[in-house]
Amino acid sequence: MRDPAGLYDLTSDVTEVPAGLHLVAGLTGFADAGSAVTQFSEYLLETMDHSTVVEFDSDALLDYRARRPIIHFDQDHLTDYRPATLNLYLMHDELGQQFLLLTGYEPDFQWERFSAAVVQLIDKYQVKTTTWVHSIPMPVPHTRPIGVTVSGNRAELIESMSIWKPRTQVPANVLHLVEFKLQHLGHPTAGFVLLIPHYLADTEYPTAAVTALESISAATGLIFPTDQLREQGRDFVGKIDDQVSNNAELARLVGTLEERHDNYMLDNPIRSPLMDEDGELPTADAIAAELENFLAIRRDDDPKSS
Repeated sequence: MRDPAGLYDLTSDVTEVPAGLHLVAGLTGFADAGSAVTQFSEYLLETMDHSTVVEFDSDALLDYRARRPIIHFDQDHLTDYRPATLNLYLMHDELGQQFLLLTGYEPDFQWERFSAAVVQLIDKYQVKTTTWVHSIPMPVPHTRPIGVTVSGNRAELIESMSIWKPRTQVPANVLHLVEFKLQHLGHPTAGFVLLIPHYLADTEYPTAAVTALESISAATGLIFPTDQLREQGRDFVGKIDDQVSNNAELARLVGTLEERHDNYMLDNPIRSPLMDEDGELPTADAIAAELENFLAIRRDDDPKSS
């Protein structure tokens, strides 16, 4: 394998990174249910002081034809081009504590070399712990707290926070590979997979970002400002609740999810995957169709929309 250091450049923005910081990671491009990782990453970069430490080589890692960048066209000329980025940042939390954030797109190519590069950087900066977040759709109701599945080698986090411990095969995220390598090195690592209501998987669900930040805080002791996201989450859930309360079929579907969720949590915390004995479950398409129908009726009845 070619030298992993060839995949990245150290920037001139930061001359020295303190040893022993926590590394937090979240990469987009695969199964980002509720846009949890996207929101979490954007929120940190928009609200917290940061400097770029490492820039990864997009031409080596990204499939541009699969994920084409956006270019802005104004009548007769091009005005802006913003390439995809994958960077390591030096961040400061709300209390001024420093940490490292790895965020951007998930690489399409050279996973082995990329994961080796991340491990190399972890060694270079003597990273204390590595924590990453991911999110997947699950048959759970939005009226219950978002649960997480915790992987890695930090037994205290798994014991206290992981509500679903399946034995299964899943499509991998590149950070799974990083975690796998770190486990073999004995480096403290934890991966949080957020279990997002499947009928909200394609939305921008602010509560998912809050849960991501809370999970990171539990693993690292870092403190993040979440008031803005929490307020957005309350507004979002309030609108969903209004729709549910005015639609009997939708209310029945959500009620079924609530019952199965509560039975799972109370009676059999290791049972999976939150289905009844016959394996029947309202599908995401069924719930989404009900939401669409309801919204269409509301638009038709709203005189302001005409």
